[in-house]
Amino acid sequence: MSRDKFLIITYGCQMNVRDSEIAEDLLLEAGYEPASTEKEADVIIVNTCSVREKAESKVYGKLGELFRLKNKRPHLKLVVMGCMVQRPGAAREIAQKAPYVDVLLGTQGITRLPRLLEEAEKRPPEEKPVIYVTEEWEVPPEEDLPRRRARGAQAYVNITYGCNNFCAYCIVPYTRGRERSRRPEAILREIRELVEQGVIEVTLLGQNVNAYGKDLPDGIDFPQLLAKVNEIEGLKRIRFLVPHPRDFTLELVEAMARLDKVCEHVHLPLQAGSNRVLKLMGRGYTRERYLELVEALRRSIPEISITTDLIVGFPGEREEDFLQTLDMVERVQFDNAFTFMYSPRPGTRAAQMPDQIPLEVKKERLLRLMELQNRISLAKNQLLLGKEVEVLVEGPSKTDPGNLSGRTRIHKLVIFPGSPELTSRLVKVKITQAQTFLLKGEMVDV
Repeated sequence: MSRDKFLIITYGCQMNVRDSEIAEDLLLEAGYEPASTEKEADVIIVNTCSVREKAESKVYGKLGELFRLKNKRPHLKLVVMGCMVQRPGAAREIAQKAPYVDVLLGTQGITRLPRLLEEAEKRPPEEKPVIYVTEEWEVPPEEDLPRRRARGAQAYVNITYGCNNFCAYCIVPYTRGRERSRRPEAILREIRELVEQGVIEVTLLGQNVNAYGKDLPDGIDFPQLLAKVNEIEGLKRIRFLVPHPRDFTLELVEAMARLDKVCEHVHLPLQAGSNRVLKLMGRGYTRERYLELVEALRRSIPEISITTDLIVGFPGEREEDFLQTLDMVERVQFDNAFTFMYSPRPGTRAAQMPDQIPLEVKKERLLRLMELQNRISLAKNQLLLGKEVEVLVEGPSKTDPGNLSGRTRIHKLVIFPGSPELTSRLVKVKITQAQTFLLKGEMVDV
């Protein structure tokens, strides 16, 4: 008898990618096999994002496609898991809009996935879906999971869960819970095991990664954890996502400059350039504080690249507020920025704020912001023309068939000719072409 095959479709952030890896390991241990396509899968899991309305709309669009597939293959089990399910009231909403879904699973109960699939198999159709959403934030599961499998030379490693910030626009504290730090020895053990399997780059993950350790009794903080990770033999690169500017200390800046394996890149969400809007958002810092932090980073790490997140059209944002965001982009000269129109999320403070900005105004501001940032990104990339950079090969390029792609230490995407056998290796590449979002080059040695 053949084993059931599964396929996981992931939306959203790196935390969701890591959750999908956990789900995959659990199903493999339970005897399932991976499927190559949706058509051959017996179980399809959609891991969802709820950070913006557009993200949820994508999920419903995908579920519509899968419904047509399920009509042709009635035995197919559909699972919706993740932040969208955890959002208050969303599970019942999904069950009403997509009654053909078999399992709805929130962010906190991922270890229950195999058991919930078994339960769904036994239930009659009229009693579905099986729903598991708990408000009791469970202990981080890594320590009780199957031995983790490496997936190439790079790996995400959770160090914290949840967020205590409750920014006015953000749904994350409601879908991921309050901040909880993992024990340092568990983190270090996991990274050592990954390195034994061939991993040479890790990205430490947390919704507010530099708040690590505040809830632990032994006083360890994020810079100290970085130093311990830096000592692991065989590891070549360390990254981290996502730090909060409010908690970014000079000690962390010093650690980044001192520790040789920590990459010269930081993603530092600004969100808005106006102090008035930052206060409305509840961000806990000012533009002046942010500029001081950028200055400290560039003084200590001159080659550092800085990327960011920016929101336009937050409730009450005036034209003069938006112009201050443009001014900050000019001052900081970000290497890249993820830019978004504000999207109301049910249950957040901002969704109830007065002075919601019309869609056409948000679109116009977003376009102006993107045009400015794209000019800066291109100019930044052009500075690398003719230079030799170290690239960790991620594999064949998804957008440029026949070539390889990988990232530099400063997180620049590079595409270049080469054999797929170089995947997961560090190579030297000379940059020959600069575009807005990527670089192209040629290997100078293998």
